[in-house]
Amino acid sequence: MREHKGIKLALIFTMYGYIILFLLVPLLFIFTKALEQGVAVYLAAILDEEARSAIRLTLLVTAITVPLNTLFGISAAWAITKFDFKGKQLLLSLIELPFAVSPVIAGLMFILFFSPSGVLGTVITDFGLRIIFSVPGIVLATMFVTLPFVARELIPVMEAQGRAEEEAAISLGANGFQMFKRVTLPAIKWGLLYGVILCSARAVGEFGAVSIVSGRIRGMTNTMPLHIEILYNEYQFAAAFAVASLMSLLAVITLFIKVWIEHRTHTSTR
Repeated sequence: MREHKGIKLALIFTMYGYIILFLLVPLLFIFTKALEQGVAVYLAAILDEEARSAIRLTLLVTAITVPLNTLFGISAAWAITKFDFKGKQLLLSLIELPFAVSPVIAGLMFILFFSPSGVLGTVITDFGLRIIFSVPGIVLATMFVTLPFVARELIPVMEAQGRAEEEAAISLGANGFQMFKRVTLPAIKWGLLYGVILCSARAVGEFGAVSIVSGRIRGMTNTMPLHIEILYNEYQFAAAFAVASLMSLLAVITLFIKVWIEHRTHTSTR
């Protein structure tokens, strides 16, 4: 028993040491460097026009991407868990494809299809549309990267829920919408919210795919991660760390929401 207790304590201390060294210390360093030259410099970096444009674009892309992927995630999870059909395993594999494909490769795929010289470029140009190097391209790239998060959180929850309660609701005269609202949604709400939080966090922090399709036009197609890279490459370290601290703050808020959701989910299942 002493040996087992020693191993347990060693593993716990190793885990906390690893987290402190590779997560908390760098995070603290970001906030320290951001405020190193004073609050005035920090606020000036955050309130700069290009920084505000990057923040607005990031929030806009997130506001578009997350609801669309939420609808897709609910639909995909519903189809996979409530129906038996050929190709179900293929659908699951396709949903997980963004986990396996590099975001940079995803960006190059969109360039191949939607650029003026791409497969669909001529058709898009004829309709007066512009995908690449504009907001629609950034939204598409972000949607691809964040597509699996809601679906992968809901599928295990819906599988555990089963079909009995929903079939009972239908037999009692409920239509599809009433069944979803009163039976399905209350059972999956914490898993759904958890998936939305993860999807939002990934959308805010996406760099690789967006860097390819955006063109990095300052004040127009730069998101927060791209703006941070530009500032850092131009040796504007205080401004870069200031914007990075804002993203880190969003990540911390997301983490607290995630912990709260996990606590509520654990409480509701007891």
